Amino acid sequence: MNKMRRDIGTFALMMTGIGSIIGSGWLFGAWKAAKIAGPSAILSWAIGTIIILIIGLTFTELGSMFPEAGGMVRYGHYTHGSLVGFLAGWANWIAIVSVIPVEAEASAQYMSSWRFDWAHQLYDGKELTTPGLWIAAALVVVYFILNYFTVKLFARVNTAITIFKFIIPALAIIGLIIASFHGSHFTSHETGGFMPYGWSGVFTAIATSGIVFAFNGFQSPINMAGEARDPKRSIPIAVIGSILIAGVIYVLLQITFIGSVKPEMIAHGWNHINLNSPFADLAIAWGLNWLVLLLFADAFVSPSGTGMTYTATTARMIYGMEQNGYFPKVFGRVHPKLGIPRPAMWLNLVVSFIFLYLFRGWGSLSDVISVATVISYLIGPISVVVLRNIGNDLQRPLRLKGIKILAPIAFIVGSLMLYWSRWPLTGEITIVMLIGLPIYFYYQFKNKFRGFSTHLKAGLWMIIYLLWMVVLSLIGSSDFGGLNIIPTGWDTVAVVISALIFYLWGVKSGWKTPEIEGKEREDHQQEER
Repeated sequence: MNKMRRDIGTFALMMTGIGSIIGSGWLFGAWKAAKIAGPSAILSWAIGTIIILIIGLTFTELGSMFPEAGGMVRYGHYTHGSLVGFLAGWANWIAIVSVIPVEAEASAQYMSSWRFDWAHQLYDGKELTTPGLWIAAALVVVYFILNYFTVKLFARVNTAITIFKFIIPALAIIGLIIASFHGSHFTSHETGGFMPYGWSGVFTAIATSGIVFAFNGFQSPINMAGEARDPKRSIPIAVIGSILIAGVIYVLLQITFIGSVKPEMIAHGWNHINLNSPFADLAIAWGLNWLVLLLFADAFVSPSGTGMTYTATTARMIYGMEQNGYFPKVFGRVHPKLGIPRPAMWLNLVVSFIFLYLFRGWGSLSDVISVATVISYLIGPISVVVLRNIGNDLQRPLRLKGIKILAPIAFIVGSLMLYWSRWPLTGEITIVMLIGLPIYFYYQFKNKFRGFSTHLKAGLWMIIYLLWMVVLSLIGSSDFGGLNIIPTGWDTVAVVISALIFYLWGVKSGWKTPEIEGKEREDHQQEER
């Protein structure tokens, strides 16, 4: 039974999605994508938008079926049991909770371009200094406080912040294009032309430059579905609308960045652009003082809006994981009057401080977050088809046409993004995913391993899939950091075929878990009323 209060309307829910997507990603993403792909980073954002939209569509049907707090961490548990549910939930939580300190770090890093001596001491060019970390920590506390007392306050503040987010990027685009836009940057042979680093640069930028990291925010409306007034209508509108609107904004920002870079900044190639506060530094270079002031202000507003949203959604994820049986029951407690999972918020606050200490710059965590995010996406396309096969008695408010074609495509493109993340990052993140397994086995031990063999059989495909993708990454094309045993072109074929095999295995491994049987009983009872 949902204990959350349903206070969030469709518009506010979509603003939650857009507010999560347009955070520090717009302040840094265009710069990092240009370093990896050059002018063809425009294609990276366009392709990334389409890929995330395909994946997001599979989750809209799931979100409308189960409008529950922390929904993104629960679908795998419903269709495959505890092992898949834990791995998907763990990956999702790692990816999302680490965004909170990253957004705070982005604000502090932008402050380092302020024209004050003390501000220049906040960032040393690689990571935040101790004063910079204190500022980031204070911002994390602010995000926490704004979510601690009421859902309505969160929704109102977030909507206002998100509207502001539209204005500043639009002014940055207009101001920089008018000030100086070099169309020659897109085709100059001196810097390698439109695609200086080939298609591998385009694809790697999708996976690691902050594109997946930015679009990760489409999950927020799904994770807050338990507080939506009309989830059947609101969830698909919020998810699809937020992805498309943000995609247009990001493509325009990338075009603006590429055209506005000073020629001397790319004299040695796009991969040598070094900027602490990318758009603010460009505005300073072109003497746009009015835009500099607005960007410095937005360096607090945009990341803070996203950090505040993720503070809300990560608490719902912990709540959802406790409901699955992966966390102590204390984290499932919800304030009786306010409907807020406060103990879960405290846990995420502590974890955010740990990430602040370990990773002291925006760039140091964005790669890790992106890969963990891709892993968490993989369960949606499989779960939605499993429920079509075994959950015919479930209420399905939204029934997507062609889902049995869309779902395998979503799983394949998700697998390609995982491969594009490059070796050794793919291996490193897979290890992080497996680190959480002792927690899973602890709760299995407490449960005396009842039904464990069933859950293991249903989840074996995911364990082998993750390990196989590590092997593919290692022996794949040198364009993506591998040993080039499987050369360029054939590596893509190998990933596609592998993904299709594991998709079919994953779908076949789904079963009617006790949770699904319980949902069917609830739906029958509602129909009888």
